[in-house]
Amino acid sequence: MTQGIAVHGTVAEGFEAVREEFAAFVAEERDDYEGQLCAYVHGRRVVDLWAGEGADGDSLYGVFSSTQGAAHLVVALLVQDGTLELDRKVTYYWPEFSVEGKGALTLRDLLAHRAGLVGTDTGFSAAELADDRALAERLADQGPFWRPGTAFGCHALVIGALTGEVVRRATGRTIQEVYEERVRAPYALDFHLGLPLSREPRFRTTQPMLPTPDQQAALDAVPSGPHTLASIAYNRHAPEPTDLAALPNERTVRAKGPASVGGVGSARGLAGMYAAIICEVDGKAPLLKEDTVAEFGRLHSVGYDLVARAHRSYGLGFQATADAWHPFLGAGTIGHSGAAGSQAFADPRSGLAYGYTRRRFAFPGGAAPENDRLARAVHRAALAL
Repeated sequence: MTQGIAVHGTVAEGFEAVREEFAAFVAEERDDYEGQLCAYVHGRRVVDLWAGEGADGDSLYGVFSSTQGAAHLVVALLVQDGTLELDRKVTYYWPEFSVEGKGALTLRDLLAHRAGLVGTDTGFSAAELADDRALAERLADQGPFWRPGTAFGCHALVIGALTGEVVRRATGRTIQEVYEERVRAPYALDFHLGLPLSREPRFRTTQPMLPTPDQQAALDAVPSGPHTLASIAYNRHAPEPTDLAALPNERTVRAKGPASVGGVGSARGLAGMYAAIICEVDGKAPLLKEDTVAEFGRLHSVGYDLVARAHRSYGLGFQATADAWHPFLGAGTIGHSGAAGSQAFADPRSGLAYGYTRRRFAFPGGAAPENDRLARAVHRAALAL
């Protein structure tokens, strides 16, 4: 329990209850809690809060799979432009992908985590995990772990490399380059796929999970053999198994910004990106048209996730946040969570964009449990406007 950790920042009129909910949650956390909460409604910032010694609103955190929201915003923009077509085969853009029975896979199915290509038989080195091009080259030769298109499972460490190679083949540019030019720089977002050295002083190293005895028992009860799909998907079967919590603490990962897990940002950056997706922000038109948001938010994979061994929901590249995490949100909400506990989303029906970061890895991984109460409070206030 915290001993009076102060909550800093501001909320707009009508969002005072959000500050109270954030303060109540922080009071229940460990003394070393550190995190941020930000929200926009119809393009206006209405919540900007943070707590924790040494933290402020400009602090930057590793956001793990929340990175995929930025990566697949790029894909959505290119689909909207007509540069990419969802029902084209991946091999149309990337001929080398065809081996080992992968030739019929479409870009739509790849984005919906239906490729069956969650890793490789022998795993990746640390250097490969930081390099999307190296991952794509390895994955092109790999046989899928289920027949592509017939089932789905979280391609946790590789989905951005796979879709990123399609982007590179179609445009000659990386996902990171397109994101920087079309999204991050125009909106001055503190959400980076490749953190510049000049911003390194603002980065806060991810801290490992500290589970209670009961939580540790629950973690130990999860099947974790070296050749399970989950071990392959999280590279735990490699000669040097990946310590997921430590990934963003490597400068190489932060510098290269691999499009599956290497993003670094603040809650302001996360929420600001999703606000720009669905609303006018600073006089700029929404990044995506309504029909593009609807297509990428429509349920494509829903049910039993073969990697997570649990119910999961995906649109195209984005998690179907209303089904996967927060059923009070509007249908078609797009977003993504990250392993340490970050979460971000846009609900086009309410005009709400949400971003949350935390420094210490949360139990049990994925969107931290507090997101439900915080997102519910923000959504309630947004609907009352």
